[in-house]
Amino acid sequence: MVLRADRQGAAEHGHRITAAIACHVARAGGTVDQLTQLLLHPEHEGGRHTRNIALRSGQSRAVDYIRRVWASASDAIRTTIALSSRNEAYEVLAALRDRIETTPWRGERGWTALRVLRAHLNFAEIAGGPLHHASERQTAEEAGVSRTTLRVVYETVLRPQGWLRRLRVGHGREGSTWYLGEGTIPGHGDHALLSRFRSTQFPPDPALGEWTTPETATTADIESTVLGRLMGHDAFAHQALGSAALLIISALHLRPDQTVAELVGTSSVSRATTYRTLKRLADHGLVQHTGETWTLAPRALEGFGIRLPDADNGHTAAPAQGWAKVAEQHGTWGIAARRKALHTAERAAYQQALDRLSEHRSRAVVLVRDGRQVLVPLPRPDEIPAMWHTPDGRVLDPLTGRPAADWRVATDGRLILITPSDQRSYDELASAHAEALSEWESVA
Repeated sequence: MVLRADRQGAAEHGHRITAAIACHVARAGGTVDQLTQLLLHPEHEGGRHTRNIALRSGQSRAVDYIRRVWASASDAIRTTIALSSRNEAYEVLAALRDRIETTPWRGERGWTALRVLRAHLNFAEIAGGPLHHASERQTAEEAGVSRTTLRVVYETVLRPQGWLRRLRVGHGREGSTWYLGEGTIPGHGDHALLSRFRSTQFPPDPALGEWTTPETATTADIESTVLGRLMGHDAFAHQALGSAALLIISALHLRPDQTVAELVGTSSVSRATTYRTLKRLADHGLVQHTGETWTLAPRALEGFGIRLPDADNGHTAAPAQGWAKVAEQHGTWGIAARRKALHTAERAAYQQALDRLSEHRSRAVVLVRDGRQVLVPLPRPDEIPAMWHTPDGRVLDPLTGRPAADWRVATDGRLILITPSDQRSYDELASAHAEALSEWESVA
């Protein structure tokens, strides 16, 4: 008697074991033929999942599965770094932070991508290495952006340029598994930058709406830790100070007393936007200038645990009141709280949906007759309304109005649950149910 959820968990566990063996063989310099021979060997415990696939669906399907796992393992070995200690992991994260700080992030999309990437770096630092877990809602709250914007920069900037790789999509209460990469600039190959003192400026990418004027042909130089602490505040929402203010504040915190020309280079913000942002920050008393040089106000970053480079070591900053006023003046006060409340409601609704699905999964009942086990077929779900059907046989979730990935409509108009661990088509599932029902009726 095995629950369907338990079978799915066992299949996922078997796949993880198989992927780990494939990574070990790839790192040791083996071949896909050696991996196939190893996994299909009858006495190798690690190949039980693969042999189950071969027994259930045939040898050719098992070999195709091994080749897919091998391709993923080879790609993972080629694009990841083997870390033997926690110190090496922190060295890799420190080098990645320097690379992020010295890479020019131009245009509104680039600035948003920087915020999302810094959020993932925060999660990686907590996890102790480039491999970390994070959900979309969690990342959106950390970066101070919406989930829609988050997905856009995932697909257009961070994943295509190699900054992030999603190794496993989250399910239930588990977030997705991510790996931080070194990142590349499209069309310029892989540039390893280990220090903010090396130039990282490359010609702009027109596809991202980057500036094409010579004013950006300099080296970026910001303090991403400051950006990471400020970006979730309502004052830096898109409708308020925005991402350009984050970059300028981060650049001024790292190196005070910069002119506008210098800020254009260190923050990768265009000259016109730099002038507008400095004026907006000055109106709120966050920056001040002497002649042509600009610097942060002495108490500008209080309340975030950030100290100015020349701050008195014995001074304890009280939480500042000005940030809330800035958000109120721009009409963005409460955006972060509303976003968290929305995400909490979405998580609760999703969990309720999972609970409702689990209620339909009951324990298998088996009778022993003449020394053999006979499966008692469980009641099938009732026929569903036609309005939930789609032409391709999928089922619309009545709560969200979107197709449910794990459900199909059988030819008799009844629901069949299909999970990624199932290797059978749903016609095969329907025929298996009919066979079980026939056998049960003959025994009865």
